[in-house]
Amino acid sequence: MKFDNITEKNVLLYAMKVYNNPDDEAGREEFEDDWKHIKYIRRLFNRYTTDGELKHRLILNHIILLTNVFGVKPTVRILFCKTPAHQWSLLKTFLEFLNMMPETVHGVHGIEIATKFVGTDDKIRKELEKL
Repeated sequence: MKFDNITEKNVLLYAMKVYNNPDDEAGREEFEDDWKHIKYIRRLFNRYTTDGELKHRLILNHIILLTNVFGVKPTVRILFCKTPAHQWSLLKTFLEFLNMMPETVHGVHGIEIATKFVGTDDKIRKELEKL
């Protein structure tokens, strides 16, 4: 199956295809545990958006873990697919800090995301600069 465009309908299949756990014995349970990190990132973004509570180190850890098992480019695509557009600026800020932000995120919800048009979050950026 070719994944030129990922959507809510096929993102899980895409993730399974690119999944690369260093543990050769990794099975469905390990995949599901790794997949939960996306839900955790979304929850942390929502908490920041609603309450202003920022757990930047935890978000960084989740993103790094995802890149370890899915790879950088697939992780970026998956995160842009699973993150609501109004929170892309939060995601972009973290990805830029980790030097993982491409100029374009290809094939997400039928669009090419030109990241130069996605803003960043100053509060998050300032917190990350302290690290």
